Amino acid sequence: MSTQTAPGSRTRTNLALLVLFLGTFTMGSAELVVVGVLQPVATDLGVSVSVAGFLVTAYALGLSIGGPILTALTIRLGRRALLWSTMAVWLVLNLVAVLTADFAVFVVVRALTGSLQGLFVGLAFTAGISLVPPERIGRAFSAVIGGFAVSTALGVPIGTLIGEASGWEGAYLAIIGLGAPVLVALVLVIPPVPNGGAGNAWTQARHAFAPRVLAVLGLCVLLFAGPYATLTYITPFLDQVTGISGALISAFLLAYGAATAVGAFGGGRFADRNAARAILVANVVLVAALVFLYFAGEVPPLVALALITWGIVGFGMVPSLQYRIVSLSGPGADLAATLPASAINAGIAIGSLAGGWALATHGASGPVITGMVISVIAIPASWVTGFLKPPVTGEVPASAAGESLAPPPAAA
Repeated sequence: MSTQTAPGSRTRTNLALLVLFLGTFTMGSAELVVVGVLQPVATDLGVSVSVAGFLVTAYALGLSIGGPILTALTIRLGRRALLWSTMAVWLVLNLVAVLTADFAVFVVVRALTGSLQGLFVGLAFTAGISLVPPERIGRAFSAVIGGFAVSTALGVPIGTLIGEASGWEGAYLAIIGLGAPVLVALVLVIPPVPNGGAGNAWTQARHAFAPRVLAVLGLCVLLFAGPYATLTYITPFLDQVTGISGALISAFLLAYGAATAVGAFGGGRFADRNAARAILVANVVLVAALVFLYFAGEVPPLVALALITWGIVGFGMVPSLQYRIVSLSGPGADLAATLPASAINAGIAIGSLAGGWALATHGASGPVITGMVISVIAIPASWVTGFLKPPVTGEVPASAAGESLAPPPAAA
């Protein structure tokens, strides 16, 4: 990885990163807004709310499984054209979701749009790397990840409000209306993007699933299983232990959401300095925040402080995880860029199951204890995986700060 597309002016680079941010913000909003409008969707399509919940599952499975598969199938295609083509097809499929009256079709559309989101994310990371010098790659990752964080904090609540005012179709149409100009901007603003690794799908897979990469992907699972064992059931904790309810719970969760956005953007700087160390420090602080949440659970201001700290470090480590996985994959960078999302979703699913068991057996504080235990287990894993090094393939050698990333030259 010795060469890199020469970055344009700082203004053009920042504009391109903004467009990538808006792309992931749009997709992140569509991914989760259905949760806020599940009841009207169920009513309109003639299914129960529990059955309508498959729309969430279908998207998650599409993102986790379909994203890497689509990436492997399109590995030889030009990155730039594939980036905006993916957004175009994603928009069309979301329009189909609005127009259909068949729940089964809606589920299929959700699975396909989830798969396209997984592909888009990997392409966005590759594009981000090509836009900046090596010492700013972590911050480019932050721009892409930040779109999802901000969509959770702002996009989903706003979309839900639109859905309540004009039906769930109105929420979807608003997202499509935002995505259309983003598509135009992708075509006009994003420069040619080199492939991030080898052009052969088998070579990509061999490096993307190397043991060193799988080790960090396993760490991703742990780092998200712990927090989501607690977060999934944080409302009962706030209600029964902290003693707050209604709008105040929403305010606490909004503070957490805003903190995740801050963490996602700020985490890129730490990834650029030393990604492995940033993950370990964030893991330790995350454990401290969960411990603080448990012991100060009856004091609302301290609970708010714990949630904000948790949100910042929880998402602040994501750019570093992305950085580590992409760098450790070497020639498998294009495919590897889609894998953290799969690992994170697996962690969320495992954590939610563990937290649900803890809630049923140990009450409202059970999920917090479970989250602490899993997060503590992750600390030695964070430390050990920090010693892993990228493959030696003739590119720029690993730096003292971690590793160096820069894509090889390739046609757009």
